Amino acid sequence: MTDLPRSDPLAAVSPLDGRYARYTEPLVPYASESALMRARVRVEVEYLLALADLDATPLTVDDSERESLRACYEDFDAEDARLIKRLETEGAEGYAATNHDVKAVEYFLRTETRDALHPWIHFGLTSEDVNNLAHRILLKPAVEDVLLSALADVRDELTTLAREYRDTPMLARTHGQPATPTTFGKEMAVVAARLGRTMGRVREAAAALSGKLAGASGAYAAHDAAYPDVDWSAFARDFVTGLGLEHTPLATQVNPCDDLAAVFDALRGVNNVLLDLDRDAWLYVSDRYLGQRAVEGETGSSTMPHKVNPIDFENSEGNLSKANSDLTFLADYVTTSRLQRDLSDSTVKRNVGAALAHCLIAYRKAETGLGKVVPNEQVMREELADTPEVIGEAVQTILRREGDTEAYERVKELTRGQRVTIEDFRALFDDLDVDESVRAELRALTPAGYTGRAADLAESESESATE
Repeated sequence: MTDLPRSDPLAAVSPLDGRYARYTEPLVPYASESALMRARVRVEVEYLLALADLDATPLTVDDSERESLRACYEDFDAEDARLIKRLETEGAEGYAATNHDVKAVEYFLRTETRDALHPWIHFGLTSEDVNNLAHRILLKPAVEDVLLSALADVRDELTTLAREYRDTPMLARTHGQPATPTTFGKEMAVVAARLGRTMGRVREAAAALSGKLAGASGAYAAHDAAYPDVDWSAFARDFVTGLGLEHTPLATQVNPCDDLAAVFDALRGVNNVLLDLDRDAWLYVSDRYLGQRAVEGETGSSTMPHKVNPIDFENSEGNLSKANSDLTFLADYVTTSRLQRDLSDSTVKRNVGAALAHCLIAYRKAETGLGKVVPNEQVMREELADTPEVIGEAVQTILRREGDTEAYERVKELTRGQRVTIEDFRALFDDLDVDESVRAELRALTPAGYTGRAADLAESESESATE
């Protein structure tokens, strides 16, 4: 194993960067250490430019220099990231090792700028001012552009199934037992609708991410000492909103992370919908309600050649469960901090990317699984035909309409715990004291035809999803 370089995916200690690297790659620009470095550089550069725009400071930066400063993060590359890491761990460019990742960013910017700017880089800031903003300007697009995009693909698959199979009848189960029939399309529409609602909550939570810039204990003390006539609260508000975040006006050293917790909780809501889907899909495959298109060359079992296993739904379920565990931990942990600050929250926030990665893998696996399934309409119809007792609800409801106060009991006596046939029902109908039109209405009932407005509901959701 010594011949494997640490950068090789086969040497990864986490499957996120090994086995599943191709799935998690879209998160690299938002969740990697290099991405965090770049975001910190962006915050520091924009803050420096904002200081230059203050009349109170002697700092001047012309348009050309502004362009070159912004290039520090706009053109940030692997060599820049490596230099920051060396500044932190080994020392470089005449600086001793900082053993501090934010201070390393400050020194990096010194290597890219003229000496006159150096006193103003990180002026009056605490590391949390930089970090809280950097984390949020990364999390926001990671959620909006990557996770929500992947979820939209899952919802598209669901709405396609809802539309194509809106009329396909199948037995429903409540408490695991036969219940009033539905259609496969309607059940997929239910999941699509739930997913759409929970995605909306994620979108709202991401839009509400909020940042602070208020110094070491959240009171602008250093800023006020240097320039007491500047309205630093207004400065911070304009700066933070300029980064696309809401502003937190009142904080300790730590920006309260209730906004992060809201994002994590919203993602858990989405994940719980998909967990429900994964488990139901697994059961439908097990019951042969769903077949799966075989992938050429794929092995289902190492010993049973016939197997086409529901591995995508199983993989999705596992990753969703891991994601939810991480998201629950993060939401609970980041909202607490000893007194005005300790470092534990910072340590924990480094794991946000892993939670998002498990989400993304799960979403892609669910999408793949849905794209493979094919409803087995014959099996569905055969089971409906073998379960005629499910029309009992319709029978007793029609009889109630006709004024029969014993309707429920009459059908219960016939069906509860009994194996019945459609002929048993028709014998019951023949004995009823009802108009012939009602008797004909009852005799026309079939399990496959007893799906109510299921098809219309499936179609309605399909249409709303495409608007």
